[in-house]
Amino acid sequence: MRKKAFTLIELLVVVAILALLVSILLPSLGQAKSLARSVVCRSNLRQLHIANTNYATENDDLYVAAAPDIFEGFGGRHRWHGVRQSDAVHPDPAMNSFDPLKGPLSSSLADGEVKQCTEIVKFVQDGADNAFEASCGGYGYNSVGVGSRCYRYGYCAKAMRTGMQGSEIFRPAETVMFTDTALVQGYPNRYIIEYSFCEPPRFVFSDGAGGIIEQGTPAPSIHFRHLGCANVIWCDGHADDQPFAFSTLEQEVLQQFRIGWFGPDSNELFDLK
Repeated sequence: MRKKAFTLIELLVVVAILALLVSILLPSLGQAKSLARSVVCRSNLRQLHIANTNYATENDDLYVAAAPDIFEGFGGRHRWHGVRQSDAVHPDPAMNSFDPLKGPLSSSLADGEVKQCTEIVKFVQDGADNAFEASCGGYGYNSVGVGSRCYRYGYCAKAMRTGMQGSEIFRPAETVMFTDTALVQGYPNRYIIEYSFCEPPRFVFSDGAGGIIEQGTPAPSIHFRHLGCANVIWCDGHADDQPFAFSTLEQEVLQQFRIGWFGPDSNELFDLK
């Protein structure tokens, strides 16, 4: 009697089918993992919103200042996400790094510190270039329309000492509080570092006559790391993802790091109007 067995051709067909199925499923699995990381990221942002709201409740409705002493020394020692012992010029990197447990929001955050975004991001962690904002978890604060009073005095030491009052933010559902951020550094070899401010499309200055002007363009810092979108928590507490709109980065740098802005080419989503 002849024994039944697979022929070589049949085995090759099965292997080819399995390889095809794997090639189809792998991108879907990768996308599912990215979506899961995005959900965790939004949870982190919601915790930051709750912490900032609690801070305002305990401080006469004033949101936490983004960088109250940024005009002192070499960038100051205090940020919304931590406190450091030196102004980023000490030869010991530990002296330049922010201690998140001393940050003004730590009492309202789990474990007292900002959670790191779970999306895989290769931030450069060594050296003074990263020390000036490391420990912000890959998140940036609206330091113009929420974390300072730049829309009252322009960008100056007085404006940076306190955040805005919640009652002064007239469109909370359309005003950014925190979002995914990173900053491009280095030339010609580019890399990204953690950066704790989500820069608007325009600088905000005093016009010298009691008014405010928006002019010039800062380096972009909103990082579209979640399948081409950036997660955002708005001042009213709702979170969503925003697709990339535009950037001032060179095309090859943009393709590599996906940093720019969402929304209109104005400060509409960052100001108090």
